[in-house]
Amino acid sequence: MIGLSQNMRLEQRLTPQQILLSTLLQLPLLSLEQKIKSELEMNPVLEEGQEEEIQEDHIEATPEEKEEVAKDLENIDEKTKENEDYDREELEKAQEDTDIENLINDEETFEIRIPKDKNKEEYERPEVNVQSLPEYLMEQLHILPLSQVEFAVGEYLIWNIRDDGYLDASLNLDEIAEEYGLTFKQVEKVLKNIQRLDPTAVGSRDLRECLLVQLEEREETDSLAYAVLKDYFEDFINKRYDKVINELQITPEDLQESINHILQLNPKPGEGVFESRSNYIIPDFIVEKIDDKFVINLNDWNVPPLRISNTYKRMLMDKKGTDKETRQYIRKKVESARWFITSIYQRKMTMLKVMEAIIEMQKPFFEKGPEYIKPLIMREIADIISMDISTVSRVANGKYVQTDYGVFELKYFFNERIENDEGEEISTRIVKNKIREIIEKENHKKPYSDEKLSHLLKAEGYPIARRTVAKYREQLQIPVARLRRGL
Repeated sequence: MIGLSQNMRLEQRLTPQQILLSTLLQLPLLSLEQKIKSELEMNPVLEEGQEEEIQEDHIEATPEEKEEVAKDLENIDEKTKENEDYDREELEKAQEDTDIENLINDEETFEIRIPKDKNKEEYERPEVNVQSLPEYLMEQLHILPLSQVEFAVGEYLIWNIRDDGYLDASLNLDEIAEEYGLTFKQVEKVLKNIQRLDPTAVGSRDLRECLLVQLEEREETDSLAYAVLKDYFEDFINKRYDKVINELQITPEDLQESINHILQLNPKPGEGVFESRSNYIIPDFIVEKIDDKFVINLNDWNVPPLRISNTYKRMLMDKKGTDKETRQYIRKKVESARWFITSIYQRKMTMLKVMEAIIEMQKPFFEKGPEYIKPLIMREIADIISMDISTVSRVANGKYVQTDYGVFELKYFFNERIENDEGEEISTRIVKNKIREIIEKENHKKPYSDEKLSHLLKAEGYPIARRTVAKYREQLQIPVARLRRGL
């Protein structure tokens, strides 16, 4: 029987403005410049240049009509301001120690002023002609039949794919599903779609998934190689070949043939075609110490100032000369342009707040060098700036800062903590560097086990358990002792 029922549910929906801001936050500098150029091409109302006063001499409209249209424009501005996540006065106060005033040209349109106290020659930089892996994937993502939210998830996943083609290990699909109001399976479905793009298996979470996806795309799920990877992957990578032979009841020759087949697959789908190492890193931030204070500069001098075209404003205000349908189209484009300009401004403010908080928490690093890095997690930065941890993650991903000690990715400053024998909290990055040093100096004929590494670290004042040593060793991509043993 057909019946009527009523139920209540709570769900989270992202507004177009929130999706736009999230997208802009995770874009590195060069991609942001391309995004602005693309927006300028798509939205005729948006143009480069400083805001100018609109001349009303040639507008044939009554004072009442002008007042009515002016209110329309104000409403568009108010809509935009309602969607801002941050209070402008609070943000400007938080940046008192920086030259943020020099970055803001116009309070209403949030335009960006190009620094005037620098020599133009200092800003010359090489053009990057090689298309990056995320940009290549984004071109393909547009042709997939995805909803708006699924597309936003796909974009977020793509910008969190490492140079080797694997998904960033710090990413949690459950958290992404919760943030976008989707289920885990829906997010995983988007990820599976990305893995079928070119290059195949890009966005895989581990080596096993990477190899299996490639065999699935070749329709070789019935092959012996697929069975070995699917059911006996741990035995395979640990070279327990006798167990695999006995379990599958195959000959050594059969196993060797499947191994040869697996060796033909690409273990790092992101490398080879997209060599980001050959590209120049353009730092998003420049941190300098001036008069015992750290000054943050956003390296966005090449981002043009944006404004709403006065020509279209006149058309919107001219009720007699512009038909209703055209005015509705212009109003829609003006609102979209305001969202975009505001999101650019919010991106600047958010990035500066995150960078300022990092400097506050990692002051010894910026004063003395990398060996003085302190333990830090993204949650601490999120609490300091009163924003969500996902916002901090977007800012940190793919962004670089130029310091007195070199150029570092923002993710470099985030690491866990442990206590040494003296009860002092130290960064796990220091412990990982110590593990690497010990392994590099070991006898390759008798490599140290994780248990032995644990004892050696304890002798130097780092009380690390064997399982923790194994965890850090894997994060350093160093194989176990048995696989490190030389002939």
